[in-house]
Amino acid sequence: MEKKKLSLTHRLRPSKNTDTKSPLLVMLHGFGSDENDLFSFASELPEKYTIVSLRAPIQMQPYGNAWYNIYFDNSEGKFSDTEQAIKSRDLLKDILGEIHKNYHTDPDNVTLLGFSQGTILSFAVALSYPKLVRNVIGLSGYINEDLLKEGYRNNDFSRLKVYSSHGSVDQVIPVDWARKTKPFLEKLNIDCSYSEFPVGHGVAPQNFQELKDWLEKR
Repeated sequence: MEKKKLSLTHRLRPSKNTDTKSPLLVMLHGFGSDENDLFSFASELPEKYTIVSLRAPIQMQPYGNAWYNIYFDNSEGKFSDTEQAIKSRDLLKDILGEIHKNYHTDPDNVTLLGFSQGTILSFAVALSYPKLVRNVIGLSGYINEDLLKEGYRNNDFSRLKVYSSHGSVDQVIPVDWARKTKPFLEKLNIDCSYSEFPVGHGVAPQNFQELKDWLEKR
């Protein structure tokens, strides 16, 4: 499969399935990283998926990228730029259509795999536009209600499934924030599997094996 031009820079791992539209897995990296980070997982994930790892649109200095800015010098602590985050949320909604058009992927079988800020955006897209997403794998992140589209509670979430995990000693995003994910989603009748691992802001080998097993069962 030839790599095509999309609105965002990306890396591609084509599906082994060339006869029909393949399921799509989109990777969304964390703050200060790029499309190469999560793509290291690609070779270990099911071959039926077309995998697209996206680079966030905001270029940081001296390197790295972000889906939205975080102002660490804010007097009240970390401050997320909500306006930028919502813009990225809707950019991701649009780019899913670009991917389906260019890579012959199945719009009814889309998985978002995010890490940290990428997880926050994955939840924002899936809860705001659940017709576009079937699965979310959210690593080391949480649900930021400020990024959800108004009226989201009225959406049909009947087919959405979530795997969420977090490090129990994460010093970047408190584990208490992540622990709210499962009860929040269950109130919306969304199936959610939640796990914790004895690590910081990262993905333990056991964590990767568990998410891989979860994905293979979908």
